[in-house]
Amino acid sequence: MRILFVSFFIVIADQITKLLVKGFSIPFLHFKYSGMYEGEKIPVIGNFFRITFIENPGMAFGFDPGINFKLLISVFSLVASVGLIIYLYVVRNQRFTLRLALAFILGGAVGNLIDRMFYGIFYGYAPVFYGRVVDFLDVDFFDFSIFGRSYDRWPIFNIADAAVTIGVLILIIFYKKNSQDNVEINYSGAVTNEVSSETEMIETVNNTELSDRAENTSKEDPKENGETDQGKEIPL
Repeated sequence: MRILFVSFFIVIADQITKLLVKGFSIPFLHFKYSGMYEGEKIPVIGNFFRITFIENPGMAFGFDPGINFKLLISVFSLVASVGLIIYLYVVRNQRFTLRLALAFILGGAVGNLIDRMFYGIFYGYAPVFYGRVVDFLDVDFFDFSIFGRSYDRWPIFNIADAAVTIGVLILIIFYKKNSQDNVEINYSGAVTNEVSSETEMIETVNNTELSDRAENTSKEDPKENGETDQGKEIPL
């Protein structure tokens, strides 16, 4: 289960970058880091890539399904994360690409789940499960529409969103190869079992024939059973 270290590093990187963007304080150390104000933009590569701080109450890439589904989404994310951990254990001996993809998806899911579960409490604006997800990666892209909304830039996202996307892409790219390898392994195993069964059957038949021959030989030749002509009466 060392692949879980990938998920762990994704969660750490995701949370550190979010705290640096949003800001945080440590009261008992009298430390406070202000971070960015919501809506602030910091150019990194001109207008193509910039850090833009926003918070969304919904799903990845800023999609908002509405407050009525907020708790449902948070609980589903928690259940899905636990399910991914269990499934990673089940496939611990499968191909590395499958486990890597699942680790990326798990790391991204947990990263955003922390926002939804605890940020409302940490920052004092909402109860547990009702926190907002911090987004800040702002990339220019061609115009497109999704979920009934039009965009002239890619929806602002975070490292957790990127990890989930990368994990899904790995699954898509390597899915066919994984399926073919599983078929080959199953076919090879079936052939091996069939050959082993035939070999065992042949050995059993040969051993039976040898036993029968030895038994018949001992019955036909009394000397085989230790009998001799010495001591027998010879008729005159």
